[in-house]
Amino acid sequence: MIGLKPLIVPARIEEPMLDTPPYKQVMTHAENKATAIKDLFDNDTMIIGSDTLVFVDGKILGKPMDSNEIETHLNLLSGKTHAVYTGICILWKNNIIKDYQRTQVRFKTLTDKEIESYIKTKEPNDKAGSYGIQGYGSQFIESIRGCYFNVMGFPINLFYDMIRRLNCEE
Repeated sequence: MIGLKPLIVPARIEEPMLDTPPYKQVMTHAENKATAIKDLFDNDTMIIGSDTLVFVDGKILGKPMDSNEIETHLNLLSGKTHAVYTGICILWKNNIIKDYQRTQVRFKTLTDKEIESYIKTKEPNDKAGSYGIQGYGSQFIESIRGCYFNVMGFPINLFYDMIRRLNCEE
């Protein structure tokens, strides 16, 4: 959408739940992802790591392990407002910059049948919080306050601002 053609290289690192606030956790995981692959590239290559999680009722919801966890996540989100956090880390030349975005999302109250049907789509299998705003999961969202792209997993405006900050520091 912004004219970049990135090379996507999965970092394949552990992403343990940390005993830190959600915003710190996503920035830590984003930095760990970026630094895990940095040696594959030269210093002039911009490396971007990101991480997204959902936070509701004091619980962090990452990517689900199985359909039982998806069901648990969706029941936790049902009828409530939750926060989606995405952290971004950019490594470029000798610079490292980290930041995060937070978006509030309001879910409708879900029926057991809606949850069961959604699980069958397999869409929630690899999504933080067990839903995708850009797919079938959109039907459950009553409102959002903040960046839509953050809920998708990559806040474009934040990324753009971070790039501008890097260019000012150059």
